Amino acid sequence: MELDAELTKLRGLAGTGESNLRMERATQQQLSRQVEALESENAALREDLAFFEGLMPPEGGGEAGVRIDKFRIDQVGVTDEYRYRMLVVNGDSKHSKAFRGTLQLLLKVRQGGKDVMIIFPSDEEGGAQNYRFEVKNFHRLEGVFFVPNGSVPVSIEARLLQDGNVRAKQSVTL
Repeated sequence: MELDAELTKLRGLAGTGESNLRMERATQQQLSRQVEALESENAALREDLAFFEGLMPPEGGGEAGVRIDKFRIDQVGVTDEYRYRMLVVNGDSKHSKAFRGTLQLLLKVRQGGKDVMIIFPSDEEGGAQNYRFEVKNFHRLEGVFFVPNGSVPVSIEARLLQDGNVRAKQSVTL
């Protein structure tokens, strides 16, 4: 009898210990997920901070004018269509001077074993008004372009033109 009582008591303690262990593991998993979420949020906040710090003009005057940030090219599906995205930042915004310009894309493709340059918008295209923009502080430019069949894009350069002069440019190798 006494042994049965002690056995029951020990089984109860063992059950309580297992229950406590399960609760601790569940708590540890939950805390681990929270840490991962906080690390991810922290990384996103750091990226946002770097972005906004980049928008601020440097101290002591520094570089004024327009520039290109975060220039990206992505292929759309498996076609010859590509999407471009960029952020245009006007560093002269403290003088309330908007930048009016035109985007020009200079695409280098490999075609028939030779490198060929393609300019968007082309003179034949007649859609130059689609590449005009105005930016006071910052503005996202995005659009699509097509490469000729059989062409393999090598690199692309985005140019911001004002009155025919290049004011900013940035290249991406594909």
